[in-house]
Amino acid sequence: MLTAFKKYIADYSLFGQEDKVMLAISGGIDSMVMLELFQRSGLNFAIAHCNFGLRGNESNEDEKFVTSIAQAHNIPLYVKHFKTREYAGFNKISVQMAARYLRYEWFDELLQTEQYRVIATAHHLDDQIETFFINALRGTGISGLHGILPNRSNIVHPMMFAFRRQIEEFAVDEAIAFREDSSNRSSKYMRNKIRHDLLPLLGELNPDFRKTLTSTISRIREAETMLSRHMDEVKAKVTTIVDGLPAFNIEALKEFEPTDLYLYELLKPYNFSRFTTDDLYRALDELSGKQFFSPTHRVIKDRDLLLLTETGPGNESNTDEIRIEPGQEDITTPVNLKITHLSNTDVAEISKSGQIAMFDADLIDWPLRLRKWKEGDTFMPYGMTSSKKLSDYFIDNKFSIVEKENAWLLISGNKIAWLVGHRIGHSFRVTGETKNILKIELLEN
Repeated sequence: MLTAFKKYIADYSLFGQEDKVMLAISGGIDSMVMLELFQRSGLNFAIAHCNFGLRGNESNEDEKFVTSIAQAHNIPLYVKHFKTREYAGFNKISVQMAARYLRYEWFDELLQTEQYRVIATAHHLDDQIETFFINALRGTGISGLHGILPNRSNIVHPMMFAFRRQIEEFAVDEAIAFREDSSNRSSKYMRNKIRHDLLPLLGELNPDFRKTLTSTISRIREAETMLSRHMDEVKAKVTTIVDGLPAFNIEALKEFEPTDLYLYELLKPYNFSRFTTDDLYRALDELSGKQFFSPTHRVIKDRDLLLLTETGPGNESNTDEIRIEPGQEDITTPVNLKITHLSNTDVAEISKSGQIAMFDADLIDWPLRLRKWKEGDTFMPYGMTSSKKLSDYFIDNKFSIVEKENAWLLISGNKIAWLVGHRIGHSFRVTGETKNILKIELLEN
């Protein structure tokens, strides 16, 4: 294990023998084995421990354990207490997202204030496989399948040479003390379901699937690198500058096949979805003037060019439509939405708040679309059995002119699923027959 550890660090030039490295140590088996390997390698390091306060006394016992190890071996120790749930509530994000943000924000501060070169985390090859499936299930492009990289900015992963089984065997053989995290056994997290249910099943089908999939992920990463270099060459050939703005020459772009894929790869860095770029591809031979939007940019077809501009804050009202794809978890423009998929067993009662919409997920027609209302729109509000003009609904509910101007619609198929922030469409309601629930929450910008 020690030899493989040193070789991996050298092969990927993660850091030098004299570099100061900050170890993210939770007290769990993975991080404690990493700590042991750093000690045996004679490396220059310190320990950073996060107490998120999410597991009551268990969190405090983790901190005591890590502190005792640091003191026993005279290792510099940095500990930070976080009010994670308060932060998550204030920022209207999940507790997991809050913990991740707080952790890495503190790590960045430590690197700067204490003059350490990198932060090392104990992610290993099984973490990479789990991440692969999480991204695949949520929907992703090639970048979501390339696994956990050996290093990223100031974060390194020196345990990415080992599988969990190897780490566990080493810990037993070397009598390495560690703490068990009870949350790792909870089935409410997708990662744990993959770890405890899916991966054992795959192991029955192919005992060597971990090695096989790890090799596949490595090839995906190589293909991504090759594609990135090729796209740099393509971009240089099709890009021009018009009035200080980047533009893509349509005829030059058509020389590359399949053109729709090249178009997507060109626009992906500007947050355009594949749905939008496919629409744009179909419009390449149409008249000038059509516009297509991502959350951050706009493409305008102008004769033989595709002009690219930033939309920027305050320009969202110019967007014709925003698509919401399966697997997206949040939308920040034109409104701030958080999207969650639930089963009927996860929901005790249906929210009656206009800020939270719950739909029968099996009745949703993807992709969903966000657009402004227009004259002639009809709507069957929740609790009603017939449709009415949306303009009449505004009058009946005493919408002001400003409220009408700012009204957004969530469209499923050709029906209004939600007058955002107010009322869902009756056809998409959750009933006693509902098995899967789509929850969308309107957050403050």
